[in-house]
Amino acid sequence: MPSITTGQLASIISAQLVGPPDLILRGVESADRAVSGHLTFVRSAKFAAAWRSGLATAALVAADVPLDRVLEDVLTGNPGAARAILLVPDADLAMIAALECFAPPEPAPWQSSGAGAQIHASAVIHPTASVAATAFIGPLCVVGPGAVIGHEARLVAHVTIGAGGAVGARTVLYPSVTVYDRCRIGADCMIHGGVVIGADGFGYHPRADGQGVIKIPHIGDVVIEDHVEIGANTCVDRGKFGSSVIGAGTKIDNLVQIGHNCRIGRSCIICGEVGLSGSVTLGDGVVLGGRVGVADNVTIGAGARVAAYSGVTGNIPAGETYMGAPAGPVQEWRRIYGYLRRLGKNRAATSDSL
Repeated sequence: MPSITTGQLASIISAQLVGPPDLILRGVESADRAVSGHLTFVRSAKFAAAWRSGLATAALVAADVPLDRVLEDVLTGNPGAARAILLVPDADLAMIAALECFAPPEPAPWQSSGAGAQIHASAVIHPTASVAATAFIGPLCVVGPGAVIGHEARLVAHVTIGAGGAVGARTVLYPSVTVYDRCRIGADCMIHGGVVIGADGFGYHPRADGQGVIKIPHIGDVVIEDHVEIGANTCVDRGKFGSSVIGAGTKIDNLVQIGHNCRIGRSCIICGEVGLSGSVTLGDGVVLGGRVGVADNVTIGAGARVAAYSGVTGNIPAGETYMGAPAGPVQEWRRIYGYLRRLGKNRAATSDSL
């Protein structure tokens, strides 16, 4: 892992340095686990207490944290255990920039057999596929007929791109990603391990004779726009007809299920274990907490937020915050919860008096 001095880091992230500029930093760790050479961060008084009692060499400190909580060790501490703080407007944003400084270098790619893309010997590329000269195709990857792999795209290992599929420029697909036929991924995306894009939606119709069900064909596709990140083992089903769409800039956590013909807007946040039934529509900037379930054909308006564990059975207006099952306005659910707590206390008091 790269190392950097406190002065160099302060310059990179535009921080005000208090303390020595020549302390060596070799990594990042939480305040309670950090040792000498680690950088940590202080975003609240609670974190300040952990910094003062810990061993970290330096800390990113948010502007709204009382400085008397963090300065004492720097200004009056033991010179043999020198420490420094880096004052920043937003410790979380500064930490993002700092993490980039400590990120391990990318491994050296395999060399291609000649001019053109770097393709591992075990990869299978159909003759009609188009692979950019700057692309990287790792071990055991399969690129199907008519598929297109864009400029500097990376298929890390054991990735399958079906017939007519497309991967945009600089997009990275991590091991065991599967992209079914005709599904398209835009530029600058990150698709983590085990993601399946374009499997059939869950659709069946009862047989006329009552003996089981008939599978409904799904002949649509999936379109993932630019700058999307999809977490490990998430599934995005293809449309029954037309496209399932993930809008530009949307970030999806691990273990999310997105049903057929869903249309996800731009810059949405979808947390882990969310399940979207078929034909759900999310406006731009929607935020869904962990384990939210949304019934089919529901529309959630732009900028709306849904709390974790909620069950959404009806449309949600733009900009609203909903919670509960069935989900309702957050103010309404808070009142209901208050009534339930008082009811429980009254029942307990009644039982005690008997």
